[in-house]
Amino acid sequence: MSAVPSVTADQHATLEARLARFPAQQVRLATQRAVSYREVDSAGSSALPLVLLHGIGSGAASWVQQFEGLGATRRVLAWDAPGYGASTPVVAGSPAAADYASLLKEWLDALGIERCVLLGHSLGAIIAGAFAVAHPQRVAGLLLLSPAGGYGAASAELRNAKRDQRLAMLNELGPQGLAEKRSANMLSAHASDEARAWVRWNMSRVIPHGYAQATHLLANADLAGDLARFKGRINVAVGADDTITTPEACERLALAAGTKLQVVPRAGHAGYIEAPAAYTAIIDTFCRTSDGQRSQ
Repeated sequence: MSAVPSVTADQHATLEARLARFPAQQVRLATQRAVSYREVDSAGSSALPLVLLHGIGSGAASWVQQFEGLGATRRVLAWDAPGYGASTPVVAGSPAAADYASLLKEWLDALGIERCVLLGHSLGAIIAGAFAVAHPQRVAGLLLLSPAGGYGAASAELRNAKRDQRLAMLNELGPQGLAEKRSANMLSAHASDEARAWVRWNMSRVIPHGYAQATHLLANADLAGDLARFKGRINVAVGADDTITTPEACERLALAAGTKLQVVPRAGHAGYIEAPAAYTAIIDTFCRTSDGQRSQ
């Protein structure tokens, strides 16, 4: 496996300049909890908002290319999940998807978003699925990119083993070491050095407590069960070279959702970072079709 490049000074300056267009914000919820997020608001657009939920080793900043590509036509928002960025962690030490979905509802309520297109990547797909089942009237379309299915339907032994393995790695390496060891797995062999540095930078910023809670969420969740109950519009896409949530695993989730799997060539797990044009086109097409679901 090739070495993961560090973020060079020039790359860091470029990244900071791009992120400065979408500064981190924070909103206090009715329960006195906080959610940090980034957004671009296309003033006057009649399109539905697009809400982006990141995966376990990432954050709101990872979606900067989608802000740039989609923000001209609709409001686009990405949160830092509970326990990430400046967002308050969930209360439960070993949370369920419903704990995160509840805070997602509070955040959308605080921002006045009654209906949206909801996109979840990897672990974010678990939260998106739980929210869609609990509040189907608020989701015009559910788009899942490289969704993690969770281990909630597996044996207790497997759930515990998967959880403990990831927690041990976090305890041993810390966020920076985790980024150095795991970030290369997020991308395909076709990814640019810039994409590799970008994924590593995002992963190095995770907060251990929030990451640990998300690890419990992954062990406890059963996305396939939620998808089977959601009767709204769903699309599922995965990178052809995704070795984390493989096309075969995502095919099983697509079947549970009653939809076809879309496979993106030359892309890995964080495909929206390494192949932004292809993924932004998928997202844009799904959003435009979902806009027609506004009143349904």
